[in-house]
Parts: sequence; C-alpha cells; structure tokens
Amino acid sequence: MKKTVSTILPLTLGVFLIWYSVNKFSAEQITEIKHYFKNANYWYVVISILCGFASHLSRAYRWNFMLAPLGYKPKLANNAMAVFSGYIMNMAAPRSGEFSRALVVHKYEGVPYDKALGTIIAERVADLLILGIIVVSTFFIQVDVLKGYLTNMVPIKTLTILGVVLLLLGIGFLWFVYKTNNAISLKIKGFISGIMDGILSISKMEKKWAFLFHTLFIWCMYLAMFYINIYALPETSNMQFGVVLSAFVVGSFTIAFTNGGFGSYPFFIAEILTLFDVPNTVGTAFGWIVWIAQFVMLVFFGALSLILLPFYNKNK
Repeated sequence: MKKTVSTILPLTLGVFLIWYSVNKFSAEQITEIKHYFKNANYWYVVISILCGFASHLSRAYRWNFMLAPLGYKPKLANNAMAVFSGYIMNMAAPRSGEFSRALVVHKYEGVPYDKALGTIIAERVADLLILGIIVVSTFFIQVDVLKGYLTNMVPIKTLTILGVVLLLLGIGFLWFVYKTNNAISLKIKGFISGIMDGILSISKMEKKWAFLFHTLFIWCMYLAMFYINIYALPETSNMQFGVVLSAFVVGSFTIAFTNGGFGSYPFFIAEILTLFDVPNTVGTAFGWIVWIAQFVMLVFFGALSLILLPFYNKNK
C-alpha cells in the first residue's frame, strides 16, 4: 500500500498540475507558449543534455571510490548503466532507483547488495550536503526578494510569531527524539546515525579528494545543465544568476520528491520565476523545455542501459 501510494500520489499531483496549468491560461496565452516552443534554440538544449550525461558518467566513476575499500571495482560501463537504469526507475517510483542500482552491480559484478546500497546512501549524504550549501547560498543571495514576498503575503508581526513558534517546536521535537525510545524517535535517530556514518566513511576514504572533486563536478554539471537552457529562449536569456539558482533549487526538490518532476517541475519553475517578474507563460515554456530535455535523456539512456546490460555481461 505504501509503495502504491508513493507511486500514484506524485503522478496524480503531476497530472493535476498539468490540467491546472493548461486551464488557467487563455487561448492567446496557449498560443504564446506554443510560439516559445517553436522558436526556441534547441542547440542549447542539446548542450545541456551533454552536461547532464557528463554528470551521470562522473557519478558512475565516483561510485568506485566507495566500492574499492570494500574490495570491489566494477567496470565503468556497468556502473554507468546501473546509474541510468536507476534514474529511469525513479520515474516509476520515487527513490526506487537506489535499490535498482545496487541490484545491477550485485547481479553483474558480484557486489553484495547491502554493501552496494550502503555506498549509495553514503554518496547521497555528500549530495545532500552540497544541495544544502546551494540552498543556503541561494537564500542569502535572494533574501531581499524572499523577504519582500513573505511580508507581502503575511504581516511581519505574524512572521515573527510564526518563527518563534517554529523554533520552539523544533527544540521540542529534538528533545522528544533524543529523550524517548519509541518507534518514531528510534527511526529518526537511525536516519541521523546513517547520515553521520556516511560522512565518516567519506572522510576515511583513500581517495576522498578525488571523490570530492567528482561530487563538485556532478553538481556543477547539474547547474550548467539548467543554466544553459536559459539561452534557448530570448525571453529568459537575460536572467540573473541568482534567479537561475532559485529556480534550480526549486526544480531539484520537485525531482527529488516526485516521479522525476512529472507535471510538478514546470509548474513550480514557472511559479518561482514569477517572483522575479518573469511572465508565467515564459516560465511555463522554460520549465517544460528543461524538464523534457532531462526526461528524454534519462529515458533514452535508461532504456538503452536496461537493454544492453544482459548483452554486455552475457558471459557472466
């Protein structure tokens, strides 16, 4: 039931957001969006796809830095196909890709499933730290815009009270987690412990600086993949870097918590861009162009990986 809900609910949300987006536009606005698609410079989209491919290839190469201390060194081709097949699985069910990655190297490279999954969780910790740094940096870069947006929606006095209440709730929650031993607190403590173990395993890694380089390279390519697409439309080509960064953060979260951002990615990209005076029609077209580029790349290479894996490893 849990797996079914986690799969169907994001898809339902995506379908609803597509329906909502289409119905809120007038016929003239729909025509305008079609015009943006028709006149986009898709060479920039192709370059962005190459950046995305480079990031995933780097992720496959980085994986061996974590597997080597365990006594395993899978072929780069198998790692890459495991990564791409994992991404296509994420589109069917959020976060299922991590399990499929571990299964691929277990089947074709003999890496124990639990150890493979442990390394994937540890590398996700590194990715989470980088994303956290980007989120905090974006907040401070755009603090004036965000503060103005919030104060326009909610009075400053209400925001202050809300902030104090959230702080007290946070303190109370931490006290509850560390002072009790019920199922919820134990699960949270286990999650935090897993994150700390992941960080420690990275710090003890033989090639930790190479691992760090590839981690930074992966996220630079993610950002480049998003940033380059602004030049596909003349209307977005002059967006400031801080605006792009804000949209990138929003897009990252929608992909992480849904089936690859289906429906929700273009919607929330358009919504965040309206804060920076980008027309909703432009933001919607831009969001769909970025999402479709990623979707086509992942589906193509993911499906190709699933087909080629048995043939590439036919002697095993």
